[in-house]
Amino acid sequence: MIMKEFRYRGYTLEELKKMSIEEFAKIADARIRRKLRRGLTEQERKLLEKLRKEPEKFHKTHVRSMVILPEMIGKKIGVYVGGGKAGDASGKWQPITINPEMVGFRLGDFAIPIKRVKHSAPGIGASKGSKHYATKT
Repeated sequence: MIMKEFRYRGYTLEELKKMSIEEFAKIADARIRRKLRRGLTEQERKLLEKLRKEPEKFHKTHVRSMVILPEMIGKKIGVYVGGGKAGDASGKWQPITINPEMVGFRLGDFAIPIKRVKHSAPGIGASKGSKHYATKT
């Protein structure tokens, strides 16, 4: 089976990697184009500099709104998904390896912080009557 070559809006991966952020913004969709034209925030610039300086290292970040640029392909990033208590430094980072198909999305799109709700017995503060509530009818 022949693998199809990756293209983003008609551009190959090599052409995308040679583009500057401004050139990439011209071919991106409207939402990403607006974000890139306004410029990167200080935290986003710091993350990009870290990725350029140490490309092989696993970098953790809280910047979930960072647009995935072509130069980030192949990098390993830990995106914060929460899990720590208020005022506590402990939290969880979702490890992500950037693929070519992720270009033009945001980091937060690939690290979902919402977990499935699992219900069990009535908790503290529940009424005594709710303990005996019939689950089967």
